[in-house]
Amino acid sequence: MRIALFPGTFDPVTIGHLDIIDRSLSLFDQLIIGIGRNSNKEPMFSEDQRLGWIKEIYKNNPRVDAIVYDGLTINACERTGAKFIIRGIRYVNDFEYEKAIADMNRSLNKEIETIFLTCLPQYTSVASTLVRDVLRNGGEAGPFLPAVVAKDLITK
Repeated sequence: MRIALFPGTFDPVTIGHLDIIDRSLSLFDQLIIGIGRNSNKEPMFSEDQRLGWIKEIYKNNPRVDAIVYDGLTINACERTGAKFIIRGIRYVNDFEYEKAIADMNRSLNKEIETIFLTCLPQYTSVASTLVRDVLRNGGEAGPFLPAVVAKDLITK
């Protein structure tokens, strides 16, 4: 069984994330969305909220699961049985950064491969960091968010 982990903070989950997730499903039997705890970042949304959004979005797809994890992504792969890590690439500088991480992960476990997927052009500017800035400043972030997330933020 081909299991992949798609790690990130998903703070919040965006339509760009969904693009990568949905396109990954044709490549793997199971996809685990890994919400990583990053001690260097103070998230805008709670882990429970982010996990809930992902589970709600993919509630009808048994091939998608979501977890929250601490520590190294490679260790989360080992715990879940994932042999692949999915990473989305928007720009050339994303590749340089992501390749360094992939090289480190490969040196930690040679059995786990990193797969890079480029985002579709319409999602190039959709980044959680930018969406958080829009939200903090009272802008309309709905076009960048899955309907479940946008609806949840409007009701709050």
